[in-house]
Amino acid sequence: MFPSLRQYPTPLRPPTPRRSRTPRPSRAAVGFLVASALAVCGAATAGSAAAASNPTGPPADGTGGGSGAVSVRGAGSPNAIPGSYIVVLAGQNSRAQTRVATQSLAASYDVKVRDQYDASIKGFSAAMDTDQAKKLAADPRVAYVQQNQKITVSQDDPPWGLDRTDQRDLPLDKKYEPSTDAKNVNVYVIDTGIYAKHKDFGDRASVGTDTVGDGQNGVDCMGHGSHVAGTIGGTTYGVAKAAHLVAVRVLDCKGGGSTESVVAGIDWVTKNAKKPAVANMSLGGGADDALDAAVKASIGAGITYAVAAGNEGTDACQSSPAREPLAITVGATDAQDQRATFSNFGKCVDLFAPGVDITSVGITGPDATAKMSGTSMATPHVAGGIALYLADHPDATPADVTKALVTNSTPDKVGDPGTGSPNKLLYLGKPDPATTTHP
Repeated sequence: MFPSLRQYPTPLRPPTPRRSRTPRPSRAAVGFLVASALAVCGAATAGSAAAASNPTGPPADGTGGGSGAVSVRGAGSPNAIPGSYIVVLAGQNSRAQTRVATQSLAASYDVKVRDQYDASIKGFSAAMDTDQAKKLAADPRVAYVQQNQKITVSQDDPPWGLDRTDQRDLPLDKKYEPSTDAKNVNVYVIDTGIYAKHKDFGDRASVGTDTVGDGQNGVDCMGHGSHVAGTIGGTTYGVAKAAHLVAVRVLDCKGGGSTESVVAGIDWVTKNAKKPAVANMSLGGGADDALDAAVKASIGAGITYAVAAGNEGTDACQSSPAREPLAITVGATDAQDQRATFSNFGKCVDLFAPGVDITSVGITGPDATAKMSGTSMATPHVAGGIALYLADHPDATPADVTKALVTNSTPDKVGDPGTGSPNKLLYLGKPDPATTTHP
């Protein structure tokens, strides 16, 4: 299916230079890149071009250092949520220390804690005014304070996307023949939930957590998350047809969310994922240090992330979590192997995958289907591919997985990949003999 792990001694990414990146208030529509034709991400994506051009600050690793600066990251950006902030603690805190520090800071500055994070980033979200946020940012116990940001989904005979992933060249051969079904792999779908009653999921879909707080309890009322899950692991529409699918609902019935709700979902995955594990994030927004730091820490815990490049037709390095170097960032192509006009591009993209007119699971009934477009639809093809790889290499690290997928991709097939993009198209078939290393 892929070259042997022995072929990937390098601990991190492929040899080509990768990326140099800058780095429950209103749970209203927070556009996360949910790539689909639902008007959520074909037209509206997780980070508008305006937000992308106004990053929240330099890259942050979430470990901090208490610089004493009083600036608040992301303040005044187009996607900023009034009165809501993420506080990231300085230093390497244990979970117990994080709880104590959170309580102490909340009491000192009279702020109301909403969510506490102790597995991905170390810190908390809270409601407060601008003055309180600036004072907290200046406290030596704090690495930085970031204003909470809106986040959205990206969306604009086997399904053609599956057919394309297991062959090097066009035309399509009307077959999809995976080497495994990934029944030993768990995939965490960080999205709008999953409609678990759909026949394509059998009994393999479950709810992990719901950070939205609207009473849906992980059930998809928008359709984006179920479509994504279907492409990852549906019996008919999925890449990894027996993978276990876990709903991590962080976006509401309109496909909206916030840094707060999404980081809470990532934090849950980091603490609770059963390995081998994959996380799919078909969502995104403008540059967001806290979100990037959470994804980075979760990958550091051994969970491989596939994330959408975004649907603004601009540089993916302006969006989060697309700009996080350790995640596998995915752009979209059409049935002619052309980069989709909406797909973001650039050096922060790792791979392209099918993302236009993708048929998958719908939510109007147990047999329902839906057709969507977007980098949100491309990303689950890669997440499914990750699951296939982990099925055969359950001890592979996220760096191993990235190396395998990038090395096994088909070069020079994507038409107009965009300035700075790697011309690499997802390939999940058997590796060419020349790329396989034998003992």
